[in-house]
Amino acid sequence: MRTGRLLATLLFLTGLSGVAAFAQQDQTQSATGDPVADAARKARQEKKSAPKPKKVFTDDDVAAKPAVAEAPAPSNPTTNPSGETPASTAEAGSQEDSSAKKEDPNSEAQWRKRFAAQRRKIAIAEEELNVLQREAEKADVQYYPDPQKALKEQLTRNEINEKNDKIAAKKKEIADLKQQLSDMEDEVRRTGGDLGWTR
Repeated sequence: MRTGRLLATLLFLTGLSGVAAFAQQDQTQSATGDPVADAARKARQEKKSAPKPKKVFTDDDVAAKPAVAEAPAPSNPTTNPSGETPASTAEAGSQEDSSAKKEDPNSEAQWRKRFAAQRRKIAIAEEELNVLQREAEKADVQYYPDPQKALKEQLTRNEINEKNDKIAAKKKEIADLKQQLSDMEDEVRRTGGDLGWTR
């Protein structure tokens, strides 16, 4: 029995020395002296142990949501806590909506919208006139590298005359827009509105 124990102890120690030798051999293999190979080996081990990234969903992954069909109206109308039937509250709501849509054309809000739109038109037309005047000034001192075109423009002045015609038309348009604005102010006075609405 003593020899059995001795044999078991000997086998156990041999196994331990074998494991220690294997671990030492693994360390020597991993430290080959080549830093690139060691770094690649380490990166592979970290990649294996790293958790997988979570899935990011985009609009392409999510299917378009189907439209929800409206529920059919109940066959017997029930009363609300206020005592009204849903049909009567729906009629009242639609009447309020139609009255909001049919706003008085002589109300302050409507007049303010009209005046703002008219002033916007005038501002745009004045900006266009400004651009046309700058183009006309440029055409007045224009140098043409082509001598034939320069001679033709000196004689006919077509380009300058076209720009001057556009400027005259734009000035007339601005005068008309300002006259319309003045007429709108007169109309506000005539309908009994406040002149403050014109600002």
